[in-house]
Amino acid sequence: MKKVGFIGTGVMGASIVKHLLNAKYEVTVYNRTKEKTNEIVSLGAVWADTPAAVVAASDVIFSMVGYPQDVEEIYYGQDGVFAADVKDKVLVDMTTSTPSLAVKIFETAQEKGAVALDAPVSGGDLGAKNGTLTVMVGGEQAVYDAVLPIIEVFSGKRNLQGAAGAGQHTKMANQIMIAGTMTGMTELLVYAKAANLDVEKVLDTVGGGSAANWSLTNYAPRILKEDYSAGFFVKHFIKDLKIALEEGEKMGLSLPATKQAKELYEQLADAGNENDGTQALIKLWWN
Repeated sequence: MKKVGFIGTGVMGASIVKHLLNAKYEVTVYNRTKEKTNEIVSLGAVWADTPAAVVAASDVIFSMVGYPQDVEEIYYGQDGVFAADVKDKVLVDMTTSTPSLAVKIFETAQEKGAVALDAPVSGGDLGAKNGTLTVMVGGEQAVYDAVLPIIEVFSGKRNLQGAAGAGQHTKMANQIMIAGTMTGMTELLVYAKAANLDVEKVLDTVGGGSAANWSLTNYAPRILKEDYSAGFFVKHFIKDLKIALEEGEKMGLSLPATKQAKELYEQLADAGNENDGTQALIKLWWN
């Protein structure tokens, strides 16, 4: 399976494609905004005009777009994935989406003679750039085993979590945890500054103890540099937290901390910061 398709070449997708090209895979790409593929095309990727055209040129097709409605469009829309002949193809959606949509794609793929995995990721822009993403996969073991050599090219950790939809459920658990670490990191900074502490020294100290976490290590330094560029967009994090809360409700769960985090990020977006990175939460306290 050397012919790989990739639909959605945003912040993370473009970096993943670069790793695939470096590993000598033949990569065909499609993105809603063609200009965003210019760099990877210059490196050897081949542009396709539609998702259906990507399918025709590829054995394995990855997708990574913004929202569940975008996934619906690229799979079920005109000139979408399922408008092409997908027989014997492998479809891997890496978008953070809903478990129910992952199951729908899995079932449609089966009906059409294809196979599908849901494989959302964690690690943000840095993980994609460094090839160390964590990949959470739902689907069948044999399909996972077949695609694993490709996934290993751009990931540091990957696991099959269960049947179709299990990858998305795992990503929701991941986002619930990140909601807590992001709000905790932000309030740590707010508190340390208000107490007139040397914030960098505080970070160095607590980062070596039990408060250490990925958000603290990777996002706190960006905040101190007033770098709010998006490794992961505020608007996409809100989408993820909404899905997590909706799925929790279906299971009879109350997730009050996650709900509070979503409300804080909605305040941030309402203030015009939806296209910032998630570290911009500090703006609710610091101008």
